[in-house]
Amino acid sequence: MAIEENLDVMTSDPVGLQLKRAREQKGLSDSEVAQAQHLRPAVIQAIEAGEYGQVDSELFLKGYVRAYARQVGLDDNKIIADLDRELEPLRQKREQEVEANPLVDIERRRRRKRRLAKVVLLLSVAALAGYLVFAFVLPESDMTAPAESTEAPVTEESPEVDSEQAVASEEPSTLASQVPAMPVVEEPEAPQPEAEIVEEPATDPVMDSAADDSVPVAPIETGSVAAPATESVIQAPSEPVAVTETGRLQISFRADCWVQVSDADGERLVNSLQRDGDRIDVSGDTPFRVVIGAVSAVDSIRFQNEPVDMGDFRVVNNRSEFTLAN
Repeated sequence: MAIEENLDVMTSDPVGLQLKRAREQKGLSDSEVAQAQHLRPAVIQAIEAGEYGQVDSELFLKGYVRAYARQVGLDDNKIIADLDRELEPLRQKREQEVEANPLVDIERRRRRKRRLAKVVLLLSVAALAGYLVFAFVLPESDMTAPAESTEAPVTEESPEVDSEQAVASEEPSTLASQVPAMPVVEEPEAPQPEAEIVEEPATDPVMDSAADDSVPVAPIETGSVAAPATESVIQAPSEPVAVTETGRLQISFRADCWVQVSDADGERLVNSLQRDGDRIDVSGDTPFRVVIGAVSAVDSIRFQNEPVDMGDFRVVNNRSEFTLAN
């Protein structure tokens, strides 16, 4: 029991005093301990006297005390725990001194201002980036998608509609050219009732031809003039024969291009999408009606083995419609 009481008393003593007693029990001097730890004797004396402020930092102090305790045969972990209890009032005192220092307060305010300035700067940059995205990037993407969807049908559907309208507009003129002009037969003037003179009808090539074909003619009575039978004179005209010429069209391409070629009868010889390096060579009745969806994609055009200059035709939005005839 007496030994335990002595141990309790020793553990309640300062760390420096515990180390000094253990050193004296080992018969060592402070110089020998300092030499073993490669320290100055003044450092060992300061530790034994409890003047911990002479050591540069708390980390070095704990390292020296731990090595000292091991050298004199004490439990280094227990000695370090006692040292922490001794250093706690010193730590609080240092914190109070730091808090009371006006320079520390000024530095703290500066740090707060710097942090606040960084936060404001980051928020400003994020707001500016968001504004630029909503103002420029999103409107351009919204405008590009409708433009592509509206331009696509122009190269595929509009040529068919235009060609149908062109055929419809050409049909009346073709029918008009096929229907022959009807001969005009003038009716003779009615004779005056007072005159009883018999007049011979004027010779008419149409009437003569009708007479040659044994068409009966009504007899002429005295005192009156009979009207000639016009229905028998008019003959059914023969249908005209349409004269067409054959043509040859050659087109080569250097990029993707939609093209349509129709002959004189409106039959589509070509109606497809041509790729880079493709070449078409068609023949048919002229005139040819040609629709090119992308003029810039055409490498060369030859008609009847003669080169065709695209500059002679009207081009709208890189699209051209024209007719080639002999």
